[in-house]
Order: sequence, then C-alpha cells, then structure tokens
Amino acid sequence: MERVTLRIPKQQIEEVEQMVETGEYPNRSEAIRSAVREMLAEQEGSERASEKRKRTWARV
Repeated sequence: MERVTLRIPKQQIEEVEQMVETGEYPNRSEAIRSAVREMLAEQEGSERASEKRKRTWARV
C-alpha cells in the first residue's frame, strides 16, 4: 500500500473524525479509502453507461 499525503479542509476532517467516533469507520484512513473506492466505482459506472450509449448509437 502506498502512502499519500494530502491537504483536506479542517471541516471535512472533522466530519470524517465524527464518522470514526460513531463507529462508521475504524479510522480516518479507512474512511478516505472507502471514499476513493466509491468515487472510482462511480466513475467506472459512468464510463460503462457512456460506452452503452455509444454502442446504441452505433447500431442505428
């Protein structure tokens, strides 16, 4: 696993900390990894939808 350093606004970190405190995530790193996984899955889904639209238009 790679280590990455990033800057995040204080308010967002406080919100992540709140999710850790309530037990939604075990720590900040896992919360951020989860957000990245979700973003990548969303991107992949939109790329697949775009490819479907391209194929639909190609059939016409």
